[in-house]
Amino acid sequence: MTRWKIRPLLTLAGVLATFAAAATDQARHEDGGMLGFTPAHAAAQQSLEQRFDAQLDPADQRSWLKQMSSAPNQVGSPHDKANAEFMLAKFREWGWDAHIETFSVLYPTPKKVALQLLGPHPYTAVLKEPVVPGDATSNAAGALPPYNVYGGDGDVTAALVYANYGMPDDYKELARRGIDVRGKIVITRYGAGWRGLKPKLAQEHGAVGCLIYSDPRDDGYAQGDAYPQGGWRPAQGVQRGSVADMQLYPGDPLTPGIGSTPGAKRLAIKDAKTILKIPVLPISYADATPLLQSLTGPVAPSGWRGALPLTYHVGPSTAKAHLTVLSDWSQKPIYDVIAMLKGSTAPDQWIVRGNHHDGWVFGAWDPLAGNVALMAEAKAIGGLVKQGWRPQRTLVYASWDGEEPGLLGSTEWAETHAAELQKKAVLYLNSDTNGRGFLDAGGSHSLQRLVNQVAEGVTDPETHVSVRERMRARMLVEGAGKDAKPEAKANAKLAAAGGDVPIQALGSGSDYSAFLEHLGIASLDLGFSGEDDDGGIYHSRYDSFDHYVRFGDPTFEYGVALSKVAGHIVLRTADASVLPMRFGDFSSTLDRYVGELHKLVDDTRKATEQQHQLLDLHAFALTSDPTRPVAPPARDSDMPAIDLAPLDQAAKRLELSAQTYQAAYDKRAAAGFDMPAAQQQQLNQWMGGMEQALTDPAGLPGRAWFKHFIYAPGMLTGYDVKTVPGVREAIEARRWDEANRYAVVTAKVLDRYGEQLDRLTALLNK
Repeated sequence: MTRWKIRPLLTLAGVLATFAAAATDQARHEDGGMLGFTPAHAAAQQSLEQRFDAQLDPADQRSWLKQMSSAPNQVGSPHDKANAEFMLAKFREWGWDAHIETFSVLYPTPKKVALQLLGPHPYTAVLKEPVVPGDATSNAAGALPPYNVYGGDGDVTAALVYANYGMPDDYKELARRGIDVRGKIVITRYGAGWRGLKPKLAQEHGAVGCLIYSDPRDDGYAQGDAYPQGGWRPAQGVQRGSVADMQLYPGDPLTPGIGSTPGAKRLAIKDAKTILKIPVLPISYADATPLLQSLTGPVAPSGWRGALPLTYHVGPSTAKAHLTVLSDWSQKPIYDVIAMLKGSTAPDQWIVRGNHHDGWVFGAWDPLAGNVALMAEAKAIGGLVKQGWRPQRTLVYASWDGEEPGLLGSTEWAETHAAELQKKAVLYLNSDTNGRGFLDAGGSHSLQRLVNQVAEGVTDPETHVSVRERMRARMLVEGAGKDAKPEAKANAKLAAAGGDVPIQALGSGSDYSAFLEHLGIASLDLGFSGEDDDGGIYHSRYDSFDHYVRFGDPTFEYGVALSKVAGHIVLRTADASVLPMRFGDFSSTLDRYVGELHKLVDDTRKATEQQHQLLDLHAFALTSDPTRPVAPPARDSDMPAIDLAPLDQAAKRLELSAQTYQAAYDKRAAAGFDMPAAQQQQLNQWMGGMEQALTDPAGLPGRAWFKHFIYAPGMLTGYDVKTVPGVREAIEARRWDEANRYAVVTAKVLDRYGEQLDRLTALLNK
């Protein structure tokens, strides 16, 4: 989780001057009204949202969170099912047509996990999280021991090697020091990339096992006081989590691309590509300390050193470790709670709103803080219905199960209902964790204007300015930092220009993946963060109600703020005369992405030339300390010409199509969207399917499940997004022919999107 740190690098006068300039420019950038509404309807909509807001009570969210996090809540637990049944009853009480949809999925649970250090200083790992004073549920029975789901079974004894974060560059550094992990157990620390990549890369490099520990530099006492004095990870705290190879596909490993329904054809476990072959185990930094102390060999590079009071060596260890992981590989039921309110005039257009309800143990912050915000929205919407309102479009509220092991509940539901969703769903709106601080918003850039308009109308509980104004301030300050990354600088430049603040592109790690990246449904992901101290108890037993009311959102005011932002987006999308999308925002964002690809090509070429020059001069050899030898890096491949012209031309054509569309839209909006009902229905239907035009049935190279050609999780980043992934990842991996090929393929996808936009323009002008 990101912990935002506001650095006081801009003067107050500078910030105010920037805001003044932004306000002046805003009128030029914005379309002057509530997107998709006539002025008369906009006033009625604002009144509706005020009545919605009046029903949001933080006491409800506190009460529901306490109840739902009162017992272990993992897949297969009695409390997981009880929570689903509790929500079902609530949805029905609030007037929704609700049911539980059950899927049977492969969900291995540990029968035995053990870890010992052998040799002259033996140590048996505790592998348990002790009771914490003041945390009422920390001694509750029924929790599974810490483990990594979808790792392989195994009983191995081998020397240890420390591989830092276990990312690709870390293995290159080991190779330069003559360290081979074949036949070894690799120990890595959490961070710098998704946990599932760590054992996957260890396995690919020949390791027989993988341990993942939480170093206090990343989420323990180096960040703040450890729990219970502060919110950060205590010595025996362990981060559980999935290590399935979800970059290939999420969901049930045995049913890729289809729902895990009773008659579904399932793969044999041995044939499931997302299940690893080697045993994997997460451990605390208390258990990791004796293992790291056993390592010999070279001292670890400076960037590899954590905050433990020891000298970090890379290994191998003189003593061997004995690792055992044995699992029950059976099917378990998961319970998706699905609630619907049928639309009055456009029932075949769906707005889907989701958050998951399963946790690794109690899950107060992840995910129940977001789930109770969703419930509050559903209660308030039910109240509006009782007052006589009815949505024009159909609302589908979903509380997913099985997200933590691998987005199981949302993926299986989306795959089962894929055809209907691609025909009807116009928006998927997701949340997950929720804390205190700043609104994080990401998703389809055709929805950026909608997010900004809603965020401008919601007041931040702490500063009493709009949520959008606080988002803008964060981007300005973050981008001004002396160590600001290029993305932060680019966001600050956009924020300072006036008008909308940019939303982020989505990678993976939550339930939007199946909707956006597999089905091509326009999606958003929302939540507040940056001022809570929840990251240190992520996926541990200490993600509890008692922790959350001290270090998360104690007053639940940000839970109410999330309900307002998400609820207003749902209500506006439900009742807008024309769907509240602005496609020019996607076009301008795409221009940035193509510009980034050009910079990537230039930077890669310069870096390649520089490396070759240094190797030819034997510079690495001449600067290596003979007493601590480090070999030169492997020579990078020569870089041929990379032809991005197809993308440049497609982006330019799309820009012209977007400008023509916006002119036609503005003309219709000025006339109050006065058009025949059948024409308006056709317009909304085509608008709702625009995101699908950014997909290709063949999918991305090497992972056909991911069909979106603009947003995808990185193959070597995990959750983090790679934009224009077919081209970007090929360049980064130095697969030059593939980069040129997918520049052409992606350009064709963009042209299809532009052609669909031209059809919308013709319909508006009809």
